[in-house]
Amino acid sequence: MPSYALISVSDKTGLAPFARGLADLGFHLLSTGGTAKALEAEGLPVSQVSEVTGFPEMLDGRVKTLHPRVHGGILARRDKPDHLASLAEHGIPLIDLVVVNLYPFAKAAADPSTPVPGLIEQIDIGGPGMVRAAAKNFRDVLVLVDPADYPRVLEALAAGTVPQAMRFELARKAFAHTGAYDQMIASELAHVTMDETGGARVPAGEREAFPEAVTRSLSRIRTLRYGENPHQPAAWYADGPTGFGRVTIHQGKELSFTNLLDLDAAARIVLEFSEPAASVIKHTNPCGVATGADAADAYVRAREADPLSAFGGIIGLNRPLDVATAEAIVTTFIEAVVAPAVDPAALAVLGKKANLRVVTADFAALASADALEWRSILGATLVQQRDRVIEASQPWSPATEGLKVVTKRQPTAQEWQALRFAWRVCAHVKSNTILFASADRTLGVGAGQMSRVDSVKVAMMKAGEGNLQGSVVASDAFFPFRDGLDAIAAAGATAVVQPGGSVRDEEVIAAADEHGIAMVFTGRRHFRH
Repeated sequence: MPSYALISVSDKTGLAPFARGLADLGFHLLSTGGTAKALEAEGLPVSQVSEVTGFPEMLDGRVKTLHPRVHGGILARRDKPDHLASLAEHGIPLIDLVVVNLYPFAKAAADPSTPVPGLIEQIDIGGPGMVRAAAKNFRDVLVLVDPADYPRVLEALAAGTVPQAMRFELARKAFAHTGAYDQMIASELAHVTMDETGGARVPAGEREAFPEAVTRSLSRIRTLRYGENPHQPAAWYADGPTGFGRVTIHQGKELSFTNLLDLDAAARIVLEFSEPAASVIKHTNPCGVATGADAADAYVRAREADPLSAFGGIIGLNRPLDVATAEAIVTTFIEAVVAPAVDPAALAVLGKKANLRVVTADFAALASADALEWRSILGATLVQQRDRVIEASQPWSPATEGLKVVTKRQPTAQEWQALRFAWRVCAHVKSNTILFASADRTLGVGAGQMSRVDSVKVAMMKAGEGNLQGSVVASDAFFPFRDGLDAIAAAGATAVVQPGGSVRDEEVIAAADEHGIAMVFTGRRHFRH
């Protein structure tokens, strides 16, 4: 009995050479519609599915593969004589290979001009049925949904056998493919309103952020040596094709769970800046952040903000990693660095530190990554919109909308610049946060303390005695009492930015006026837990 390969794909990447390879191995090519035309255009012999079913495509192509002569040939178990006898009785050929990827629903959904009827027409029916049937019968039928698998499958077929492990791997991939497809459809249809006129798609800016039900499809990038501690198994999954779901690792030891958390923290900070910026991270908190004339200048200044803590840190850069920056990095022990790109010549320098992990990512994609963030708690998942310091996206001045100077003294031009710098970094430090800064560098960071006064003390300790004269301060939330304000004044700060909103705001404002400190309220809090 001849062996059939049923091919029906919307993504025709690599189709012609793969189909030619199958034909050379003796497969009879069976296809539908556009795929059949594409194969014929390549000079390949191909039969239409309608020739096997004895029934023409109908209903504008909605019905073509939904037929016992197709599904019987896929689902029949080759180890059951009665299954094979049934096929022979009804003249149904065996289909040993199913190559299907589904209608481009994602492409239609991504186009806001696609009307609801057009969206509905891109919901594949027969394709998922064939994929699931082949995946269920994986011991006898190969199923391919990803063109990347074509070469290795051809190689295995040419060698005479396809191992069961490979067959099962392809089946799992197929079920993941159809599962993700259904999830994508359900997610998009959640943003469709329907009435007697035929329905409408809700514009992207008006869509409900938190629908009643959410399904996520994650693909494993790799297992990790362990999680936060050696006794905790862990893995790294992609939550889509952007951000840390798609990075390039150029060198270094295997990335750890905590490395990835720190790389994320490092990237988040430098993404707040349009000018060259660098962050040095320890345990997800910045020990130094700075801007500079270029990446090397920014990095050195960030490192020197707290050189003791920078030892063994994680670096984030918002500019390509060049030779000068690489030479500065290798002068001390650094665990990992993330940047939008790395110069080939810089890799030669970084290679002197073989264990240093060097990661690049599409920073434009990082900046526009999913607006929702997910965090698991025991037995539940919390979802929130990503926190962005949009109020500091442009230079600050007395005329900046949303900012309110609440003290008698206005900030100077230099203080406005420093306050904006401090505010952008402060949002990425674990609360309670007190951050001392100059116009372009952190001076002392007090992170994660249980009281704001303790955060001031930690920041002062990190800065060193006498180094905070003329500095500014950012506080991620309001000062509940004047003691915090008194402490930063004693340290030498001359201006402070905070959200405001405490019942004791007047007391804190009065304290600032007593010390001659300029204070700005943003009306926007940036806790980070």
